[in-house]
Amino acid sequence: MLTIKSASIVFPSEPTPSTILWLSESDQLMQWTHAPLVFVYKSNNDINYSGSMPFSMETMKNIAKSCIGSLLPTSRPTTLDQRGAHFLEAYSEAKLEELGDFAPTEAVQDLVPKIDYTTPVENWPLLLVQLTRFRCGGVCVGTAISHTVADGQGCSDAKVEKRKETTVTLLRLTKQQIEGLVKEASEFPYRNMLMKRPHTRYEAIASHMWRCACKARSGNDHQPTRVRVGVDIRNRLKHPLPRGYFGNAMLDTVTSTCLYGDLLSKPLCFAAAKVKEATERMTNEYIRSALDFIRSQQDVSPLRNNFHIRGYSEAPFLGNPNLSIGSWINLQFYAADFGWGKPTYVGPGY
Repeated sequence: MLTIKSASIVFPSEPTPSTILWLSESDQLMQWTHAPLVFVYKSNNDINYSGSMPFSMETMKNIAKSCIGSLLPTSRPTTLDQRGAHFLEAYSEAKLEELGDFAPTEAVQDLVPKIDYTTPVENWPLLLVQLTRFRCGGVCVGTAISHTVADGQGCSDAKVEKRKETTVTLLRLTKQQIEGLVKEASEFPYRNMLMKRPHTRYEAIASHMWRCACKARSGNDHQPTRVRVGVDIRNRLKHPLPRGYFGNAMLDTVTSTCLYGDLLSKPLCFAAAKVKEATERMTNEYIRSALDFIRSQQDVSPLRNNFHIRGYSEAPFLGNPNLSIGSWINLQFYAADFGWGKPTYVGPGY
């Protein structure tokens, strides 16, 4: 059982500008929901939390104040300055080990602050933080940051055919399995495919997931399918975005259409090459064209999708044959040290 012990609003530690900065096209394309994330820190000894891990609510609040200040130059300063960030302190009678591998459950969802999306959008806080202490002495920092403000990289640096509920699960790959997929995708090029470089981990894993989804869905061999791929555009622009840019810098591209039969009968490199072609299509010209298209739309909401709410039934259904794959491979979330060392687990708080 989890109990909320206190709730407060934290304001920036330094004066902030009062002007409002407009969101970029890629910001406006993002979900209006908050990205939930949990950082888990285990105690060195299994005793009461009061003596197991150095802890100071004031220290955590000071960190939050500093973080808010770092967000303001590229977000909406007036909103944060006037409303602040929500900060909650909670205590759980459970032990961290009872949460297992942090697969999506209600217990994991309770580690992240809740947002009432039935209220007017201007009342939604941009940042919420919940610090939960466990009986075993462990600590979890759950954050929810508006995805309209920033994407994962930014945070780590500083016609609907059918309505269908989503489900979430965790499937783990070992380091050895990932290395095996990369080797398989790169070592056996399909027919006359020219390989300028070995396939990346993302390309190998994404193509493996694509094939697995086709097999699991048991479609016929002539069923067409595509994968939507999110690409970080920070370093793909002719003039790259500055290091540490805080905001959304992700755009989507799609693979060419393939058939179930081809993906399942041909070697892994066939699917990996399709994913690679899609990511390499994201050139400066492609990015500028996409941003111009977004800018020309009076209403960008049809372009949005939402996967941040477990069981969410209002998002457009992409269609059973297709897949949308994102990646956290290069995000430095495990570098988050609040004074307890590096976290033992970081993952979505769905």
